[in-house]
Amino acid sequence: MILSGGEGTRLRPITHTSAKQLVPVANKPILFYGLESLREAGINDIGIIVGDTEDEIREAVGDGSAWGVEVTYIRQEAPLGLAHAVLTAADFLADTPFVMYLGDNLIKEGIAAFVDEFRRKDVDALILLAHVTEPQRFGVAKLDGTRIVELVEKPKDPPSDLALVGAYMFRPSILDASQAIKPSWRNELEITDAIQHLIDGGRRVEAHIIEGWWKDTGHLEDLLEANRMVLEGIEPRCEGSIDAASRVDGRVVVEEGAEVVRSNLRGPAIVGRDSRIVDSYIGPFTSIYYGVTVEGSELEHSIVMENSSIVNIPGRIEDSLIGKNVEITRAQTRPKTFRFVLGDNSRVGLI
Repeated sequence: MILSGGEGTRLRPITHTSAKQLVPVANKPILFYGLESLREAGINDIGIIVGDTEDEIREAVGDGSAWGVEVTYIRQEAPLGLAHAVLTAADFLADTPFVMYLGDNLIKEGIAAFVDEFRRKDVDALILLAHVTEPQRFGVAKLDGTRIVELVEKPKDPPSDLALVGAYMFRPSILDASQAIKPSWRNELEITDAIQHLIDGGRRVEAHIIEGWWKDTGHLEDLLEANRMVLEGIEPRCEGSIDAASRVDGRVVVEEGAEVVRSNLRGPAIVGRDSRIVDSYIGPFTSIYYGVTVEGSELEHSIVMENSSIVNIPGRIEDSLIGKNVEITRAQTRPKTFRFVLGDNSRVGLI
């Protein structure tokens, strides 16, 4: 079960018009990484929890055949918590063990080892955890060996530095636990409360600790960091065209139909299909999605979504997320630095 029904308030204005799970990281929607991770773990029957962005998610994912899986869409009436999502999907889950995967999370090493461990063990839940530097920002687990004995949500005095990553393995007992709990102060049925109900009832809940990186991409800074991390692993290739007047340094991908003219590309970076880069600089950790035009401008450590246009900007754009069909053009004078989080169909004239 993949959760893709959240409103994405922390990435507004992008998410006023787009599902946060479809924002591209290294030119691939975040949700697609989760689908690939489940498929690689041998899971072929996937339910996607959807909300107001259901149509967009359906259009992007279809029936799942592109990944060799079967997808069922499950409508959640409102974002009323992860445990509420479990109850909403009860008919789909049909009293079977299942993975719950948050659709805006990226886990470098995938979840195959996590799923295999759950299959071997006689536990009611196996929770994916990771060491973090600021556990106060997360749900945190207290362990006794591999057994979780307590979960604390965003504690002022954390019992450990082990945070809940956003992937969970459950047996059907989680349904009864989710029915037994009451809404939190946020008026949501919290999955941490349901898991704690299992623990308090004597059920066995264990931890699986990952060592590789993971990101909850709900904040701009984390989204850009995830983009950087994925780009670090790309292999250079050119399926488009790069003219003789251009320079390419490091690991750069130029996708089919893309054109680079009199420009400097410094990797790791990716230029999407049918995009056009002219008289520009594309710096490290930048992803240009498809159908984008960049002319007479400089970008670094940014994500530009599809069919946008950035023309004759006199200063460097950096640390930015630029939505679909956005136009950024030069107006008059020359400010030196710009930082943008722009929603779809925006138009910006700089002065």
